[in-house]
Amino acid sequence: MNPIDGDLVRRLIAGQFPQWAGLTIKRFPSGGTVNVMYRLGDDMVVRLPLVQGGSGDVAKERTWLPRLAPHLPTTVPKALGYGEPVEGYPWAWSVYQWLEGENPEAGALREPVQLAEDLAGFVAAMRNITLPGAPPAHRGGALASLDAETRAAIEELRGIPQEGVDCAAATAVWEEALRAPVWSGPPVWLHADLMPGNLLVDGGRLTSVIDFGCLGTGDPACDLFPAWNLLPAKAREVFRQALRVDDATWIRGRGRTLSQALIALPYYRETNPAMAHNARHVIRTVLQEG
Repeated sequence: MNPIDGDLVRRLIAGQFPQWAGLTIKRFPSGGTVNVMYRLGDDMVVRLPLVQGGSGDVAKERTWLPRLAPHLPTTVPKALGYGEPVEGYPWAWSVYQWLEGENPEAGALREPVQLAEDLAGFVAAMRNITLPGAPPAHRGGALASLDAETRAAIEELRGIPQEGVDCAAATAVWEEALRAPVWSGPPVWLHADLMPGNLLVDGGRLTSVIDFGCLGTGDPACDLFPAWNLLPAKAREVFRQALRVDDATWIRGRGRTLSQALIALPYYRETNPAMAHNARHVIRTVLQEG
């Protein structure tokens, strides 16, 4: 595959969307790991998968986003065009309407309580969707499926003392999550990747949720990630109360969020500062709460 750069994007646009061929193309910096993005003119963004799995996400969003959007209280990405694989780029790709806003940052939220309420409203709306035929959500299955990878990450972090992770405490929180009762209700609709980089805010309030590549149905604990990856303690409780989360679901959600952070930190600590920084924040937050 050719390198993904401005020249490639220009060729893809000219070949498949000639009506936009004269627009400016500029790389948009992002901490994401699955897609690369280029601004196209002032009002559009080109999103190209970096890995083959991202191509499947394009198809999933193409099928489901137009159907989910009318049920959601926040703006979600609107596709303006879908690109086909060509010589030099082997996967499906997409052009979306550009959404204004900025990613929220843990510890620097302007309106944390209101943001918690906004996030709860989005999660509740997802849960209440009844569209049939949903795929299983990525990360939406049994918590035990993450056990081996989570324990391996803890052992890896034990060998990186400069990160300062209390591995015994992390293990205790993880094992508590494994002991929690499993979800016995019907699977619910999930975004399943509510990381700060997939949220857009304006004036401290949630305006858009993006990147639905992990969407599907599963355990409602999977959409509790913002409680620990973004919200401070008071707002975290507002989020929980707004969603009426029972103890078992809360414990599973905390365990899932911690697991993702434990796995991400050794993997990204030298290659993706944004992902590593948020992983450290999650680990500190969860262990202080636990």
